[in-house]
Amino acid sequence: MARLLQKMVNGDEGRRAAEPALIDRHGVTSWGELDGRVNRLVHVLRSLGVQPGERVAILSGNRREVYEVIQAVAHSGVLLVPINWHFAAEEVQYVVENSGSRALFVDPAYAAAADGIGLPRFDFVDHDRGGPSSFEDALAAASADEPDDQQMGGVMFYTSGTTGRPKGVRNTAFAGGVPPEVYELMAAGMVNIGFPPDGRTLLCGPHYHSAQWAFSFFPMIGGSSIVLQERFVPEETLRLIDEHAITNVHLVPTQFVRLLRADDAAKAAFRGDSLQLVLHGAAPCSPQVKRQMIEWWGPKVTEYYGATEGGVVSIISADEWLRKPGSVGKPMSNYVVRIQAEDDEGAAVGDGDAPPFVPGTIHIRNTMGTDFEYLGEPDKTKDAHRLEGMFTLGDIGYLDDEGYLFLSDRKIDMIISGGVNIYPAEIEGVLAAHPSVVDAAVFGVPDDEFGEQVKAAIQLAPGVAWDADAEASLVAHAREHLAGYKVPRSFDVVEQMPRSEAGKLLKRQLRAAYWDGVGRSI
Repeated sequence: MARLLQKMVNGDEGRRAAEPALIDRHGVTSWGELDGRVNRLVHVLRSLGVQPGERVAILSGNRREVYEVIQAVAHSGVLLVPINWHFAAEEVQYVVENSGSRALFVDPAYAAAADGIGLPRFDFVDHDRGGPSSFEDALAAASADEPDDQQMGGVMFYTSGTTGRPKGVRNTAFAGGVPPEVYELMAAGMVNIGFPPDGRTLLCGPHYHSAQWAFSFFPMIGGSSIVLQERFVPEETLRLIDEHAITNVHLVPTQFVRLLRADDAAKAAFRGDSLQLVLHGAAPCSPQVKRQMIEWWGPKVTEYYGATEGGVVSIISADEWLRKPGSVGKPMSNYVVRIQAEDDEGAAVGDGDAPPFVPGTIHIRNTMGTDFEYLGEPDKTKDAHRLEGMFTLGDIGYLDDEGYLFLSDRKIDMIISGGVNIYPAEIEGVLAAHPSVVDAAVFGVPDDEFGEQVKAAIQLAPGVAWDADAEASLVAHAREHLAGYKVPRSFDVVEQMPRSEAGKLLKRQLRAAYWDGVGRSI
């Protein structure tokens, strides 16, 4: 038996084994069935010679098999590398190679992006076309016996890189030789956030985001089943919450906007009385949107601040937020937050922490001792750990006189669109490689639905005329090399890119025309 599933398989004198663990539009997997399939998957990984600490990758939409693989790695000491399903083929290839993955699990809907990768590959069932499934074949051939020497594995997420390629974030919590039951201690902390035990989670965002994984997997360890929505459609989300008596869901501000704009009939039919916790984060939420969601869904709307690198750093309830609008809450009990004031060149101002209401770089420490490193990137890892024993995500903010954290800006060059982190450097490099472009600057501009959208300022090569054909050519070039959500939504042509005497791009000058008067800078 997979040890993290014992409670659900044996609970209520074994009657829970037949209850749903995973639900998607193609069917239901019970806790007992999940346990058997996880046992087989652990044996499949071992038959490939995948050792604890090594990695396997998955390219898939939201479907039940994803959580079978997640549970298998959690019991075998292996790290799972979830790949963004929007990635172009060369981006998928890079993540697989950079992570050193030993095998690849593939959803047929995204199979084309994985073609040509020379790894053992396991394709899930193609529900549209039918036919054989190498994943199911491998399970059928594997032993169903309980694996011995079960070890805690985990997940290694890739985040977009500030200087180009995505970078793998390896968390030190996933240490070799640790029993999987350690996850139960982590899952217990979910109750402190407000997750009900033995609840039901709706996954309506991509599983490859660290927040979606954490806020579905940890409740699952505590006995919560998961309903998987393939793609977020607001009317369907409202229906699924009521139909499956969903108790908790994680959303991003863009999803809030779309829910508020949903069909009137769907909103009128929505009850939502089963909901106990609605977590949101990943991007700043406008106060107007958040107030509307609280008025609609009540005080169950809870915000957090965190990241792939650091977990959930702070949290704030709806009632607290109404008293402290704009805050992301007080640090969790296992986190210490320091604010270091800096000058325009990034040098520390003063010896101690910034006083209340004075913004500075946010530095964080997890008192439980967990930390992270960027895989194969020692300089980037060091740059994120500027204060001894602490790390920074590059955010600027301040603490008020009651210890509530507020975010005010970003020090690093990053766009957050629809809750997705986008780093301009990679996009700028692709645009500059087009023969019509000699210089490019990419930045975020305000967007009511997505928070920010990707804008590019370009300096054209001599003799190039900017017209519809030129724009189409540049967009096609970008789409060939980038995931669709990274492709600029609009372009500004400038005669000369603003740069300092030292050659540094003055991107804030380009951004200012769009952000002045908006009332926010991120």
